[in-house]
Amino acid sequence: MNGPSRILVIIPVLNERNSIARVISEVRTTAPNCDILVVDDASNDGSQKIARQLGAMVVDLPFNLGIGGAVQTGFKVAKQIGYEIVIQVDGDGQHDPSYITNLIEPLVAGTSDISIGSRHLYDGYFESSFTRRAGMRFFSWLTSRLTSSTVTDCSSGFRALNKKAYTLFSDSYPVDFPDAEALIAAHRAGLRICEIPTRFRDRDQGKSNLRTWRLFYYPVKETFSILVMLTRRQSNAS
Repeated sequence: MNGPSRILVIIPVLNERNSIARVISEVRTTAPNCDILVVDDASNDGSQKIARQLGAMVVDLPFNLGIGGAVQTGFKVAKQIGYEIVIQVDGDGQHDPSYITNLIEPLVAGTSDISIGSRHLYDGYFESSFTRRAGMRFFSWLTSRLTSSTVTDCSSGFRALNKKAYTLFSDSYPVDFPDAEALIAAHRAGLRICEIPTRFRDRDQGKSNLRTWRLFYYPVKETFSILVMLTRRQSNAS
């Protein structure tokens, strides 16, 4: 992998003992120059123990903070150590680490501050429920309108951020459903966003955080959060 040598892969984990070993192994194989940080969001299945046995850096959160809090913890660690680029990879195995090199290319080239891995640019197809597809399309549309750019997969957690971007989020990051809200905040802070076609895989272990009731709660809460955010002054990223 060419480019900056100080790259950190952040893997937020909540009860992913059946997939975390494979994710760490794939990251090491496809991105051997990257350090790996597992942020364990109060798992009770031993996920953090497996990560330690495989030699990854591990942060144990004392109680569940949600995906946003776990990712922000990773940003804070990256800022403290001084990494040039951070990459988010989910611990459930849906993200394909072989696309990490593609994901960081716009950052290394200096043409983007945040690079998103889009499953929709890859083949335009993603198997999910009608309710979830409708929500993804709505928030991708809303994010595109508010960022004056085309965002096809605002719910993708497969992202690469340069130092300017992750430093911004280390200070303030949405806790519950950070996807669209974070991209809108990044645009308002003057950051450049792009998407890269990436393959997503079906989850074959564990359960998604978006259970039935959360599929209805998510769009209401996220829309309200975005509206509130738009009323606040956004500082520029430095």
